[in-house]
Amino acid sequence: MANAASGMAVDDECKLKFLELKAKRTYRFIIYKIDEKKKMVVVEKVGEPILNYEDFAASLPDNECRYAIFDYDFVTEENCQKSKIFFVAWSPDTARVRSKMIYASSKDRFKRELDGIQVELQATDSSEVGLDVIRGRAN
Repeated sequence: MANAASGMAVDDECKLKFLELKAKRTYRFIIYKIDEKKKMVVVEKVGEPILNYEDFAASLPDNECRYAIFDYDFVTEENCQKSKIFFVAWSPDTARVRSKMIYASSKDRFKRELDGIQVELQATDSSEVGLDVIRGRAN
């Protein structure tokens, strides 16, 4: 199973949406899921630029794994406006074991398709992807 899972295809839309987020700041976040029938990573949801971290966190399902990209804007101590692109591997403890295995074995290949990720987070519950964690990792 691991070989089949790690060979997950990546839908072209995944890369296109990421490039739009990175280059044009078209989205605040992107939620990706693995479509097990198609054996492919697909875009599940995009968040408009006006949305915030709470909207992003609310988009992560309680009992299912996902990959996510979050574009975090912040101001440095030198008062400079900055942005960091976070990759989140969301794998809640309550998700199916098979799902966790598929997401874990496909993660590195999927990340290679998204050039420009600056910070990676692994999260099994909301506290591990809290805004305080994002802030701490951004600096």
